[in-house]
Amino acid sequence: MTALLVLFVVAAVPLLPTEAALIGSGVLAASGELPLPAVIAVAAVGCFVADLVNYSVGRFAGARAVRRFRRPGARAVVGWTADRLAARGEVALVAVRWVPGGGVVGALVAGSLRWPVRRFAPVAFVGSVLWCAYTGLLGYVGGRVVEEPLVALALSWGVALLAGVPVGVAVRAARRGPVTPAG
Repeated sequence: MTALLVLFVVAAVPLLPTEAALIGSGVLAASGELPLPAVIAVAAVGCFVADLVNYSVGRFAGARAVRRFRRPGARAVVGWTADRLAARGEVALVAVRWVPGGGVVGALVAGSLRWPVRRFAPVAFVGSVLWCAYTGLLGYVGGRVVEEPLVALALSWGVALLAGVPVGVAVRAARRGPVTPAG
């Protein structure tokens, strides 16, 4: 039960290493120490809470919230997300979760674009559930394939990097040039 509480706190506090905690919890689920459905549910609720916090910051601070991203890669994700949210909205908000740091950026940008909360909340919840299921299952599968927990963690993180880094690189490449923050 303590592991699930820690997982919730890590998922609910923006900028804490949710992916690492969730993969680790998935490995624990594979060994029978935690129930996998509870791991996914707790993490999804925590991520949804973080999304609501980040959305509120974006809504309150507007463009100032997204101007704080100064590194070129982060600025590229912000610009890509703003462009996609303005054009395709809901699908982009779910998809940006798979970009490293995308959950935070998506919520901030949606808030800065003044999306109504009744539009944002259901999409953010679906994105949280899907991303948490994917990430928790990465840890679970790693834990089932390899019995040694540290090796299972390393394997699962490696798979997550193989999936996440190319997406981030593609977003950065697609978004060359100056970024105009939303708002």
